[in-house]
Amino acid sequence: MTKPYAEVIGDPIAQSKSPLIHGFWLEALGIDAEYRRTQVGADDLGAFLAGRQLDPDWRGCNITIPHKQAALDHVADPGGVRASIGAINTVFRGEDGTFVGTNTDAGGFYAPISDLDLPGAPVVVIGAGGAARAVLFALSRIGVGPVTILNRNVLKAAALLSSFGLKGKALPLGTPLPPAALLVNTSALGMVGQPPLDIDLDPLPDDAVVYDVVYAPLETPLLKAARARALETVDGLEMLVGQAALAFELLFGAAPPQDRDDELRALLTA
Repeated sequence: MTKPYAEVIGDPIAQSKSPLIHGFWLEALGIDAEYRRTQVGADDLGAFLAGRQLDPDWRGCNITIPHKQAALDHVADPGGVRASIGAINTVFRGEDGTFVGTNTDAGGFYAPISDLDLPGAPVVVIGAGGAARAVLFALSRIGVGPVTILNRNVLKAAALLSSFGLKGKALPLGTPLPPAALLVNTSALGMVGQPPLDIDLDPLPDDAVVYDVVYAPLETPLLKAARARALETVDGLEMLVGQAALAFELLFGAAPPQDRDDELRALLTA
């Protein structure tokens, strides 16, 4: 007998912690369903989603690199995500069975910093990929400014600032940091298998917050340097769990149990 299931797709996919997170919540809530990981190459995305359309047990999927933008071409977009964030990380079945795309990264990013006084505050964002889009979308809704993006491709970064209506500037990666209330690394630098993020945090004020969306390793060189300066930090698990919680409700129709967050974090860091 088959059971309902959802999954995370990407290429590569072995590093994803999503099955651990969603599996923990399914067990905690006593929901008889599964959450899997599936490697899907860039050329196979359309055929994969078309095949899942025929599977009545399929509840949807989370999406990671490199499909967050390409997946928009294969799903309905009633929330206008293409025109706003420009990338999706979750696909679920609508009431009529249509596949709907949305993005829970923006909400997941914002949740850990929702208590900060950021309107009008200067922010630095490192990177200009899919994660940066979600972060910049959230920052534009908060009303921060100015925003400085550090990226290898300066023109791409400048275009992102313009598309989200943010005032600021784009500078090459490696440029000294301007003073900022919040520094966010949205790039893969510092991730296992990637070069470290080599950056001097001295220009940041003592009350700055350093946020790294990388979660493997959890203690990135960036966060280690920030803690050495006694700066407040937010690690990648915060955003990962936050976006997963929003997606879980869409996929399985129930909110995850918040009273077990400490237990989940211990499981993810074991």
